[in-house]
Amino acid sequence: MSPADRSEAPIYASLVQEHGDVLAEVRRVAEQALRDAERAIDFSDLRAPAAFR
Repeated sequence: MSPADRSEAPIYASLVQEHGDVLAEVRRVAEQALRDAERAIDFSDLRAPAAFR
């Protein structure tokens, strides 16, 4: 939700004040998990042994 939307949603704004911006935190954690997964399955540094080339 954008800052403009928050000003039009006072209930959301009060929940964010009380509990923090849970949606933003979930988004941040999901993006970090995607970066970690991409690094974990990155096989670009592996090369076939010379016998298989």
